[in-house]
Amino acid sequence: MTLRHCLKALGDRVVIVNAASCFTLLAIYPLSPFRNSWLYTAMASAPAGAQGVRDALDVLIEKGKLDFEEDLKVVVLTGDGSAYDMGLSSTSGALYRNLDFYYICYDNEAYGNTGFQESGATPLGSKTTTTPPGERHPIGSELPKKDLFEIWKSHRPPYLATISPAYPIDLINKFRRAGQHRGPKLFISLAPCPPGWGTDPSRSVDLAKLAVETGVWALKEAVFGEVGHTVVPKRFKPVEEYLRGQGRFAHLFRPARQEETLREIQERVDEYWRLHKLLL
Repeated sequence: MTLRHCLKALGDRVVIVNAASCFTLLAIYPLSPFRNSWLYTAMASAPAGAQGVRDALDVLIEKGKLDFEEDLKVVVLTGDGSAYDMGLSSTSGALYRNLDFYYICYDNEAYGNTGFQESGATPLGSKTTTTPPGERHPIGSELPKKDLFEIWKSHRPPYLATISPAYPIDLINKFRRAGQHRGPKLFISLAPCPPGWGTDPSRSVDLAKLAVETGVWALKEAVFGEVGHTVVPKRFKPVEEYLRGQGRFAHLFRPARQEETLREIQERVDEYWRLHKLLL
């Protein structure tokens, strides 16, 4: 759903450079559900592929072999495994070179394409196939989620934002604002994953909305490093309401409540909003 919204905002004149991920099977030669071009790369290489495409388009335009009106928007599409981990150095290089491209990360908080293993995006307390709750590690994942927004922001790109499929107007408006800038334009979308999260597909949008309402997923943007929050709940719901509906967190409630972990997860969320002076 997020990708549908993003493509509506970007229009048809787009070439997508896709790192190996859950979305890779969307376009299988010679069939594709897209009106635009699709280039598949290895997991760590999508920003490098985008550099080649952007350079080729610029050279063709400069030589007069391609009209400026025929130019394409270059879009990298990755999951969190590539964005947070394997492709991070390639992305950093593209940001350093001020590559004019869009980067969309759909964050389902694990390596979903290969069985839902822990990634740098996996939140504290989550069950994955590589962090199964057990006697030695009863809470599942013992590491907090990596803050990719801050890592990217340290490069001071022209535009950076978080988005959600539950807030399409916020998403569309962010793409419109991003389009005013030349250079890297980056987006991270929370992407509920029914098989990995242990949820019913019909609840995906509700879960994405609940993530915002509980403060787990902050909707924000940074323009040349200056951060502003675009959606702030008037009253935050308890994080537990978000966790309870997901099979990947069921062990935090059954057979016994893991109070210390639940409290730590809530405190981490509260601390973020206090840091930004949006929670009293």
